[in-house]
Amino acid sequence: MTLENRLRQLQRDGKLDLPFPGSGETPVRHRCLFDLGRLDLSLARLAEAHVDALAILAEAGRRADPDALYGVWASETPDQTLRLNGLPPRLELNGNKVFCSGAGLLDRALVTVSVPEQTLIDVNLHASTGALVVDGSGWIVSAFSETQTATVTFSRVPVDENDIIGETGWYLNRPGFWQGACGPASCWAGGAAGLVDYARAQSRNDSHTLAHLGALHADAWGMGAYLDLAGKEIDENPDDVANAGIIALTLRHLVEQTCTDILKRFARAYGPRPLTFDHNISRRYQELDLYIRQCHGERDLEALGRGVYRQTNPVT
Repeated sequence: MTLENRLRQLQRDGKLDLPFPGSGETPVRHRCLFDLGRLDLSLARLAEAHVDALAILAEAGRRADPDALYGVWASETPDQTLRLNGLPPRLELNGNKVFCSGAGLLDRALVTVSVPEQTLIDVNLHASTGALVVDGSGWIVSAFSETQTATVTFSRVPVDENDIIGETGWYLNRPGFWQGACGPASCWAGGAAGLVDYARAQSRNDSHTLAHLGALHADAWGMGAYLDLAGKEIDENPDDVANAGIIALTLRHLVEQTCTDILKRFARAYGPRPLTFDHNISRRYQELDLYIRQCHGERDLEALGRGVYRQTNPVT
């Protein structure tokens, strides 16, 4: 069964109908995404974007198409610019968008535009056929190859005013932006837990391997606790944007660091064999190593530090 078929089966089975962030059941949402990552990281990556899109639409008071698979195409790079040209009612999208996961298999995508103003647009990918060119040739790694992540060129794609979600800047300035940022971290954690599952099933019991196994178990346990606590704190203050940012950046840092430790220990404990002869483990290891790069390292830590400083030193 293809990745698209598996994703659509999850949708039909209602397994992508997750509680929205801040709804009182955010830990449940995190655990569901964790379980998807534990199952398959490629599947989790597309599923997380779909459920994030549903939450964004709900936060904007919009009804999602119940039969559509959604993506969120929000990566911004200085050399790849997407523009919203024209004036109502004649608006159109022109330019390039990078890191468009699910290009060619999704039905709709929530697409960010940075020029002339920060805007979020709901694009019907089927209606735009012919005006969209998908180029996956730049994706040279095997990790996440099934997700069809590509650069998409928009050529005079018509935009109706009703396709614009929220006011200018709304996408980045809402609580759900940060609450939704916990979703990828939940998938990272699940992906790493899948490596720990493999480790638990091995028969090697020398002292060095067992020491790493103990650390791997503790890492996986800790990530579950991080996800539950972050969800609980989000639900306690669902409308607090600044606090949501601190929670998300804290969670993403902790999970990224823990996943990095798991990747290092797994390779040291079990050597090259599972990474070269076990297709599923090799793919999971490579995809996890790539996926956690969505954490922006010191840039995120600086933003976290600024948030903590402002929280403890409010302007009077």
